[in-house]
Amino acid sequence: MGRIRKKKSSGKWMIIVILLGLLLGGGYLYTSPEFERVAPQITSQNDFYWNKKTPLKVKLTDNVGLKSFKLVLSDGKTSVIVGQGEFEKGVKERILSVKYPKSKLLDPKAKHLKMKITVVDQSLWNTFKGNQSEKLIDIKVDTRRPTINILANSYSITQGGAALVVFFAEDENLERLYVEAGGNHFKVQPYKQEGYYATLVAWPFNQQEFDAYVIAKDEAGNQRKTKVPFYLINHNYKVSWIQARDSFIDGKITDLASTSSEDEEVSDRLDKLRAVNETMRLKNEDKIHTLSKVVSDKMLSTWKMGKFYPLKNSAKVASYGDERHYYYGDRSNEVSRSSHVGIDLASTKMAVIRSSNPGKVVYAGFNGIYGNMPMIDHGFGLYTLYGHCSQLLVEEGEYVKKNQAIAKTGVSGLALGDHLHFGVLVQGVEVRPVEWFDAGWIKKNIDNIFAEADKIIDKK
Repeated sequence: MGRIRKKKSSGKWMIIVILLGLLLGGGYLYTSPEFERVAPQITSQNDFYWNKKTPLKVKLTDNVGLKSFKLVLSDGKTSVIVGQGEFEKGVKERILSVKYPKSKLLDPKAKHLKMKITVVDQSLWNTFKGNQSEKLIDIKVDTRRPTINILANSYSITQGGAALVVFFAEDENLERLYVEAGGNHFKVQPYKQEGYYATLVAWPFNQQEFDAYVIAKDEAGNQRKTKVPFYLINHNYKVSWIQARDSFIDGKITDLASTSSEDEEVSDRLDKLRAVNETMRLKNEDKIHTLSKVVSDKMLSTWKMGKFYPLKNSAKVASYGDERHYYYGDRSNEVSRSSHVGIDLASTKMAVIRSSNPGKVVYAGFNGIYGNMPMIDHGFGLYTLYGHCSQLLVEEGEYVKKNQAIAKTGVSGLALGDHLHFGVLVQGVEVRPVEWFDAGWIKKNIDNIFAEADKIIDKK
């Protein structure tokens, strides 16, 4: 009987040992990195537009390591392997670049393709086969470039000035449409009928060279770039040398510096001058540029501007585009520089400033060197600003009428005498105010161009 009990006891212990071994082995399988069960990830769009030229991008990732991949492209009848391979141990991320196959097995006229992506990781899970992920992507084939036809444009553009272009653009998968000019992208506005667009463009006054192109890009990456045939007129802008006197720095400059927590602590006179004339100026202009880049997406049926005449019986006291060099003591000691991006007009003290054209007030407040400043959106990307005012007569968000009083001249900001700083901007770029003072220029470069384009559009 003792022997029988001993055998039974030994058998129980054996079973316990086996169970413990299974439990430990199972625990190892579930917790060991070699047997991890997280499937690799495939990151891509669920559907693509493809021009067959630009490679498609597919991102593969895994928490431990990628092992292999396979890419199969199909036109519905025929399938072709367009990518296959294995990864080195430890690779957790890879971006695959998929090119259209050179073989002629796929139907060249196929407008729809499907790509199956299969990826396996380095895990020993799934009986050493690893974790696997698959993804099926729909591809729309589009090899046709967008269409662009320029209907009308201003004959010429002057350095520092503005011009108009009206054109037709079409693509069933159109993604982006804009005019690139003078290093800036100008948003276009739909005009009168679907497929027609218009925009003002600007040539920055401090650039000697200028080109303008209408650029259209579609979802597949096809692009068309059409040059706008402007006749270019260069212009030499004035260069001024201004002595920075202690009275100027200790007075107006110090007063402006006190409005900024950063600048009011500057004690050195010349550093204070640079802080206001350069650093503060750039911040103020950045605000102006940001406000004036907004263009409506709504279809434009008509746009008409009369000439601007903001200050009655005024005289010009400073020009647009003036390059100003400030020196201290001797002219050889240049200490700061800036550009004057508007025109200064002077009349009587606290003279009434009027809006020559209707628009919406997008800003009415203090703006550093520009002082008290209303800014008006006249639509179609054209903005005007009125600096150094003593009093504001409008509020932000208000719609003003033609000839409405909007402010009074003054000496706020960086102004030594009572005057108006008048600026005109096209989508964030300062342009020559004198063009917009001239009814003849507006008729020739704006009104007549719209009329020429309308003859073509209205025939449809």
